[in-house]
Amino acid sequence: MTTELTLKNTVAEWLADPVGERLLTEMLAAAGATPKALTPARRLSLGKLVKLSRGKFPAEAAEALVTRAAELRAAGDTVPSSTAPSSTAPSSTAPSDTAQSTVGTTSAPEPAEWVEEISPGRFSGETVVVTGAASGIGRATASRVAREGGRVVAVDMTQAGLDELAADLAGALPEGAAVVPVVADITDSAAVARVVGAAGERVDALANVAGIMDRFAPVHSVDDATWEKVLAVNVTGTMKLLRAVVPGMLAAAEGRVVNVASEAGLRGSAAGAAYTASKHAVVGLTKNAAYMYTGTGVRVNAVAPGGVATGMQPRDVDEFGMGRVQAGMGIMADIAMPEQLAASITFLLSKDSTNVNGQILASDGGWSAA
Repeated sequence: MTTELTLKNTVAEWLADPVGERLLTEMLAAAGATPKALTPARRLSLGKLVKLSRGKFPAEAAEALVTRAAELRAAGDTVPSSTAPSSTAPSSTAPSDTAQSTVGTTSAPEPAEWVEEISPGRFSGETVVVTGAASGIGRATASRVAREGGRVVAVDMTQAGLDELAADLAGALPEGAAVVPVVADITDSAAVARVVGAAGERVDALANVAGIMDRFAPVHSVDDATWEKVLAVNVTGTMKLLRAVVPGMLAAAEGRVVNVASEAGLRGSAAGAAYTASKHAVVGLTKNAAYMYTGTGVRVNAVAPGGVATGMQPRDVDEFGMGRVQAGMGIMADIAMPEQLAASITFLLSKDSTNVNGQILASDGGWSAA
């Protein structure tokens, strides 16, 4: 590559350029990482990466990279530093990265960046409960439902995040749409009752998005506190919201529920024991509820995301477990934006998903097909 590097260039384009590769390699090395860490984000522009990082990769740092790249190019300095590898070709332990590099930079052009397209009026006149609405997939889902005309009961434990969501949408919603923030712990039955109370007489759809990660610990090292908390939020909380809204849906003979599972609900190599068990349970809960309510007008489905830029990071990661999981991530598809998952979720939340029931939609870029 000989053209100027900007925030509009993708990560793949930066890595394909000697100057860009050098700068990204040096930046990552300072954080104890290598360019392999960027593999799932290869097709995102540098500017998009800044936005999705939610402060972890600040705009100032990205702009400094652009400035430095221009300076080095002007000086004719395109030779990688002695401490940086001469290419981003990974070691033999991750052959799939090589395939991605070949496809992404030489054999074919990079696909265009996905752009969200709103379907006006799709949720007009409907009340939709969305949990985990303060950030990530939940926030993107709540935002999209509201912009498509729905009255969103936005649930989260973080008041500041809910306030930010409401502020971002202020003045941008169609007539009849609204965001009703509710601070609630979904594992608390009294809090769940407050959510249903805020929704009012009718809940047309529920998006059970709220969830937490584990430490990637295998069963021999998972601690009781982590196990109990992950199962409480990911399974019990999901069940309690589902249990709370179904009676009204049955009375109305219509309603749609979307639970958020995970790739970890489809395989054993995507997370630790607690998270994997919890998401397998979400899949089972989804299928059981779909069967139980078949023919009533109530439909229950789930979405299983792969890698998503949500900022949800585990703490005190178990090195043994993380090492095992990373060994199987060479085939992982590109990281997705929360808005891409919201597109899948809102389809299932809408009446457009008629005749879809008890399905686990793997919205993972093809990871589960490998």
